Amino acid sequence: MTIDRRTILQAGASALALGLAPQGALAQAEAFRIGALNPVTGAGSPYGSGMAAMILAAVEEVNAAGGAGGRQLQVFADDTQTNPQSAVLAAKKLIEVNKVNAILGTWSSGVSLAVIPLVNDANILLMHTSGAPALSVQPANAKGYGYRFQATNDRFGRAFAEIAVKEGYKRPATMAFNNASGIGNTQGFKKAWEAKGNQVVAEVVYEPNQPSYRAELQRVMAARPDVIVMGSFLPDTTIILREAFQTGANVKWIIPGWAANPQLVSALGNEPTEGIISVDSVSNEQAASFARYDEAYRRKMSQPGASNVYAAMTYDMVIALALAIEAAGPGAGTAQINAKIREVSNPGGEKVFTFADGKAALKAGRKINYEGASSVLDFDEFGDVTPDFGVFFITKGKLDRRYVVKI
Repeated sequence: MTIDRRTILQAGASALALGLAPQGALAQAEAFRIGALNPVTGAGSPYGSGMAAMILAAVEEVNAAGGAGGRQLQVFADDTQTNPQSAVLAAKKLIEVNKVNAILGTWSSGVSLAVIPLVNDANILLMHTSGAPALSVQPANAKGYGYRFQATNDRFGRAFAEIAVKEGYKRPATMAFNNASGIGNTQGFKKAWEAKGNQVVAEVVYEPNQPSYRAELQRVMAARPDVIVMGSFLPDTTIILREAFQTGANVKWIIPGWAANPQLVSALGNEPTEGIISVDSVSNEQAASFARYDEAYRRKMSQPGASNVYAAMTYDMVIALALAIEAAGPGAGTAQINAKIREVSNPGGEKVFTFADGKAALKAGRKINYEGASSVLDFDEFGDVTPDFGVFFITKGKLDRRYVVKI
């Protein structure tokens, strides 16, 4: 099954209800409407199609189990284009025209920060994969309706610092894309690095959409760093690394996984990317929920589920949300459902790994703890989770995971 922008927009236009057709009591209940708002095009496009596909797969799973809280789930899909302005327009359509009850799957901090005021005004939930710390607190998350399934930029920065220590670097510098995500990553690293009694030798923030970053590279390299920690996206990273290679820069790189990925290797080739350290959160690979997700991802995308951690996150969004709807009961509104999200996902209950098992336990009056495919999915007071981080070295054009960092 190929999920591209055209498929996403067709799904949104047709307002396709997925899974089994409602019968009996379910036929009388209004469906719970989900807005799947994913980066099918733009910088997030390597992940967006899989994210959308896993929302559909998880909805199929929930509906096949009889729905949640007496309601079938229905999906309306659109593309953020990895652009805040486009995302706002798409979110407005989902809210005002499609009347969605929740929006799932925004990617990149700029997009999620642009969308969250709209969901606050509409009193609906936002489940996202963005790192900016501002998404955890007021004013962005003033109503507590925002849930983050990715690590915060601050947590990424702490992981970067642990890696720099382990690899023996002494003189790190940072380069950050001028937005909340890019700066958040490098500031998180600086905070963690300085807490260890160390110093960052240079910090450069650059503007997007430039044809060249040679001036910024010269400023960084003048400080003679042994490693450059990036807060970047794929398009700008591609240009920066090409120019660094052309100038013969003798420096190592620590780069977030969404920027240092197979697409980067394809764009630059093996030699310019050799030895890059790529860091990304890794899924909860030993859990039965991951195995179920992996099977669905392989079926829909013809690739292993581990190749797209963000798709595991969107799969978990649907399952965790559906379990909260089930726990809240028929006719529950946003506030009642929101009150159940931590209750069905955090420690203290019986561990469950599928919607059907969680639904059965809830009906039997037992507390549950959904262990996710993307992480153990324990939400803190801000609606954030703490996944583990995979440390990948690019070697001969392949990403080789050497170890995992836990923070």
